[in-house]
Amino acid sequence: MAASVDSLDTGRPLAPRKGPAPWVAMYHSVGDCSDDPYRITVTPERLERQLAWLRRRGLRGVSMTELLAARARGEGRKLVGLTFDDGYADFVTDALPLLHRWDCGATLFVLPGRLGGDNAWDPLGPRKPLLTADGIRRAAAEGVEIGSHGLTHVDLTKADDRTLKAEVAESRAQLEELTGTPAGGFCYPYGTIDARAVEAVREAGYTYACAIDPGPLTGPHALPRVYVGQDDTAWRLHLKHWLHRLRRRPVEGL
Repeated sequence: MAASVDSLDTGRPLAPRKGPAPWVAMYHSVGDCSDDPYRITVTPERLERQLAWLRRRGLRGVSMTELLAARARGEGRKLVGLTFDDGYADFVTDALPLLHRWDCGATLFVLPGRLGGDNAWDPLGPRKPLLTADGIRRAAAEGVEIGSHGLTHVDLTKADDRTLKAEVAESRAQLEELTGTPAGGFCYPYGTIDARAVEAVREAGYTYACAIDPGPLTGPHALPRVYVGQDDTAWRLHLKHWLHRLRRRPVEGL
């Protein structure tokens, strides 16, 4: 059997495999977007068109755990991670039926410190209700992966040590008690990260974490994602998909 140049000529073990970053779509709310200053909302009609676009291209939306497990096996090139941040109540009423219709999975990142509350961290725009504990359990029962978005949606790069631990470690413990299943995924609020926040997430025992554009911190605990919004028609999705593969750093082990 032929061996690699590295192993034959130098005797050094092979470096961990690096592949292109998996394509992960970042959603938030699904509903009325007429008053949406932060551009976090897509209408159900737009989401359905976007899911249809994926399926026409032979792609399928899945949870992050399914995507990463497939990639670890050297498979999953036709899988796209679908993530929904904040845990809005409209996920269950408006997004989940469409995901089922198009045979897609997803990961929902929620805030166990704001169950049944609203998006108080957004000073502008309408108040959007968040899922209650029962709503999160319903999503989990219907096959949605539940991950942590922290306890209360704070910028972890500005948090003191005590707050950082609560937002990262305590949120995981509360989610696991709420759902009765392990919470392996984390999502950084606002997408802001630094080495300290990434290390806190790793030490808390999460398997992976999602950011937005983590740059040199890119890795299993700082995965890049692609924002998807109301204006993303088929041609814009195609362009974003292409640019993601072109620009994103490889991720070790994926």
